[in-house]
Amino acid sequence: MTLKREDLLSLEEYSNQRDDFRRKAMEEKKIRVIPVGTSVTMHFENRFLVQYQIQEMLRIEKIFDAEGIQEELDAYNPMVPTGSSWKATQMIEFPDPEERKTELARLIGIDRKTWVQVGDNDKVYAISDEDLERETEDKTSSVHFMRFELTQPMVEAAKAGADITVGIDHENYQHHVTLGEAARKSLVADLV
Repeated sequence: MTLKREDLLSLEEYSNQRDDFRRKAMEEKKIRVIPVGTSVTMHFENRFLVQYQIQEMLRIEKIFDAEGIQEELDAYNPMVPTGSSWKATQMIEFPDPEERKTELARLIGIDRKTWVQVGDNDKVYAISDEDLERETEDKTSSVHFMRFELTQPMVEAAKAGADITVGIDHENYQHHVTLGEAARKSLVADLV
């Protein structure tokens, strides 16, 4: 369910609750940031984390007018899971700038080779970068925004306790990880 203006705290209310809000967001992020191999992390978003990002942007930019608030909602709401999908930000990280340049050239298409799997169901490959093209013929971006659309049997299997695995099948990067129980439960909470 997307966020509306009435779901947000005023700048004053948020300022008063910010420490608590931030602590909860950091705890949630810790559970929902999934390393896939050594150089890719998947940051699975949820409604609360998106609200936190919006509240922070409103605070930093001191936005309090209706039009500005709506612009932030429009920018961030696409990252809220829909009840039958998971949304994630994929971060490709190489600390050394030269290595990063080389690897991003080798990893063109990695976003389209990223998947989730619920139990024994088929892999669901990411639909990525719907907002704008993040890849050139020379390199991929170090950040991709993606969604994974699940079928009803996948949703039911996840709710029934099936394993959830996240992986990448790129020719130059093959890794997968089965989620621990805390991450699995957090992602299942996004489903209706």
